[in-house]
Amino acid sequence: MAEQFCIVVTGPTATGKSALGALIAHTLGGEVISADSMQIYRNMDVGTAKTAADDMLGVPHHMLSIISPLEDYSVSRYVADASRCVDDALGRNRLPVIVGGTGLYIDSLISGHGFSQQGQAGLRSELEQRYDAAGGESMLRELSVIDPERAAKLHENDRKRIVRALEIHAMSGKTISQHDSETRELPARYNAVKFALNFQNRETLYARINSRVDAMLGDGLVSEVRSLLDMGVKPDCTAMQAIGYKEITGALRGEYSMETAVQMIKVRSRHYAKRQITWLRRDEGVKWILWDKEPDLEKGMSVVRMHMNRNGGANA
Repeated sequence: MAEQFCIVVTGPTATGKSALGALIAHTLGGEVISADSMQIYRNMDVGTAKTAADDMLGVPHHMLSIISPLEDYSVSRYVADASRCVDDALGRNRLPVIVGGTGLYIDSLISGHGFSQQGQAGLRSELEQRYDAAGGESMLRELSVIDPERAAKLHENDRKRIVRALEIHAMSGKTISQHDSETRELPARYNAVKFALNFQNRETLYARINSRVDAMLGDGLVSEVRSLLDMGVKPDCTAMQAIGYKEITGALRGEYSMETAVQMIKVRSRHYAKRQITWLRRDEGVKWILWDKEPDLEKGMSVVRMHMNRNGGANA
């Protein structure tokens, strides 16, 4: 068991992760390390629900707005960058509080194991060309023959991850699922207590997701997407594949109405939340905190303190 202790606050979208994470860090002398694959991008604040400065409770937040939306970003790069933040906090006797909903990022950071993202440029280009020619449905079907477990977690439009999964298998003869299974047997880099937030009623979660989308529209999501396009971010960039940005881009390009785009965002956000829950349920070590109608941060803090005391973690 790793000796370096940290807390993880995760769960599906719109469950109050950022608020509880900031409160935990503020109360227990910690710092927040974001584990959100889209909040790493600058100029993408509204659509990623990035924590505003006023909501950080004076707590340092890391891994937010660290790269340009013109860049690609990988799991291995995240692990390298985020682990430096975690180690730095530990070195100053601060409690790292890892907050976010990107399960692959969190699991890879905690374990300290992951595939190298350096592949074969020629092979990747070939696979990308095949994807563009044959379509995502065909390529995902091909992946499902090789690695049905990983294919079930991907959408046919997820070009980057489908191509990467096929590339890894072609290079190593191993699937990502096989690699994950093998590395789960290795000692973790960090000793983490993982809290997952959700609502007791699924319809409450879905209603909150719908309300959040409406709030994002009111806060200027369309203007934010338009600004990204104006600064040269291409629609097929990784950053623009985020839910909300992709759909608004389509509407701005005249592919469908803005009303249709909003409904697409809500549906895809709800589907994403369902996938996040499925990902977390496979982890038997997760401590679930279930809200009623609204997040109860004091209740959440009490649950965290209880488990911290049981695990002999930071001063609770």
